[in-house]
Amino acid sequence: MTLIEKTLSDITSRDDLWRKRAKDRLDQLIMPHWALGRLLDLAVDLSGMMHTLKPAFRRKGIVVMAGDHGVVAEGVSAYPQDVTWQMVANFVNEGAGINALAAQAGADVRVVDMGVAGGMEELSRSGRILSMPVAPGTANMAKGPAMTRDQAVQAVETGIQIGLRMIEEEYDLLGVGEMGIGNTTPSSAIITVITGEPVSAVTGHGTGIDEARKRHKISVIEQALQVNRPDPKDGLDVLSKVGGFEIGGIAGVILAAASRNRPVLIDGIISTAGALIAHRLAPAAADYMIAAHRSVEQGHIIALNRLGKEPFLDLSLRLGEGTGAAMAMNVVEGAAMILKKVKTFAEAQVSGAAQ
Repeated sequence: MTLIEKTLSDITSRDDLWRKRAKDRLDQLIMPHWALGRLLDLAVDLSGMMHTLKPAFRRKGIVVMAGDHGVVAEGVSAYPQDVTWQMVANFVNEGAGINALAAQAGADVRVVDMGVAGGMEELSRSGRILSMPVAPGTANMAKGPAMTRDQAVQAVETGIQIGLRMIEEEYDLLGVGEMGIGNTTPSSAIITVITGEPVSAVTGHGTGIDEARKRHKISVIEQALQVNRPDPKDGLDVLSKVGGFEIGGIAGVILAAASRNRPVLIDGIISTAGALIAHRLAPAAADYMIAAHRSVEQGHIIALNRLGKEPFLDLSLRLGEGTGAAMAMNVVEGAAMILKKVKTFAEAQVSGAAQ
């Protein structure tokens, strides 16, 4: 049995009995019924995921997957490809947005080279990143498959290995983020294939391209879909035809978390494209996904709707890196603390609502 097969076989749906136990308790808290709204909904979900009325997170971690994309050659991004490795160096030197927001949330940042095209030699030798590249960037998906099926499997299994290792290291709450110039292009392609929505409906401005370049980006994605014809029922085929190594790695981390009954926070459009791949491989994995925020990228909410997820934060974020996931860790911990700390009317000896 392969690692993917073993992981998929370990994934089960959230436990309805634990969800009921949590709801029964929350119904009796010393507050007007369900006065904390979606925070209490999340508490029910956490109990169902983790099989406890006292969910606890010993350690929190954001996994930032980095990879380059051959489709950048088609002029779909406002930035050159070198920015990928330069930003990875910035993550390592703790100077990026994700470093600031993860520090505020008390989360560790783990950076993974899934396939950066160049500039990684010194960082790899330093041991300050996980160097696990599938290849030095994907092929140009506008001309043919972004990767082979074997490479797609390798990307997902690398993510699974990293996720399982972190859980063994007592990381009970994970978030996923990414870095890769051009990666909104494969993400939009994945969303189009899996949701069936037109390319124009799911493609945004990415790094800040203008309307003319956005129209070009749409045409490039349409060309890639025509050339490759990915099978929407086969997550690995979609990933191999129009995906990215970091997107596959994100899918793997999500699958690892689901297989060990741990929640995982999904960031923006690229992370959610990875979540769609994970969901296609294991529909029950969606039970362990928490949508951190609503990105300004127009395809993001379409992808979340397909997963049945409503985001918690709406702050017009579009950075990626796992920044939204880091911010939403505070929300998740808040939901857990409500379930653990707030007393019921009976426990607090407070009179309940008049009948």
